[in-house]
Amino acid sequence: MSDVFAAFSRFAKTFPKGSVIFSEFESGDCFYLIQSGRVQLIKIVNGFEKNLDILQPSEIFGEMAILENSPRSATAIAYDDVKALEFNKANFEVLMMGNPAIAMKLLKTFVKRIYAQKRRFMILTVPDKMARVGDVFLMLDETQPNIDKTTDMRTFSISMEEIARWAGLPVETVEDEMHRFIDQGKMEVYDDRIVVKNITELSRYVGARRSKEA
Repeated sequence: MSDVFAAFSRFAKTFPKGSVIFSEFESGDCFYLIQSGRVQLIKIVNGFEKNLDILQPSEIFGEMAILENSPRSATAIAYDDVKALEFNKANFEVLMMGNPAIAMKLLKTFVKRIYAQKRRFMILTVPDKMARVGDVFLMLDETQPNIDKTTDMRTFSISMEEIARWAGLPVETVEDEMHRFIDQGKMEVYDDRIVVKNITELSRYVGARRSKEA
């Protein structure tokens, strides 16, 4: 992404640590590409503030304002002192017309980010913590390339910290729920991988819990 940074440095914005970049539900006409620092995304779920993600340099946020003219789905806060490129509809069109190679990179990133965002919200709406952790593995099965799908067994290289980030749960809670899966014979946990014994059975379990709580 360094070529994007160099070509569009005139669109750079700075946000002091702790400042609100934009708020949930407000209208928006721009999106951001982080150059340095981190950005925290939070959302109000059932009346409580929930941390959605901590975005790193080179990640994009706020893109739905450009793609769907929709209100902000979360609040973005500068987790550190942040520098970011700000694109509105006008300069985004300049980007698309004048730099097709860069534009293609951004569009591919948009597609991945939009799917990941929507899939993450699906996971967060599962009230049952064990099912929510299970849904993280279903998401990985949907999105990770080169997974052997000739059997119902799946092997994933993912840490407890990464599962916790996707599930929006403390690591300690994820570890407790993983022990329940292990005790039921549904998963095996190793230092470098986690094995789901039967992904179809896991999908049925998560689906049943989602329907029961709906």
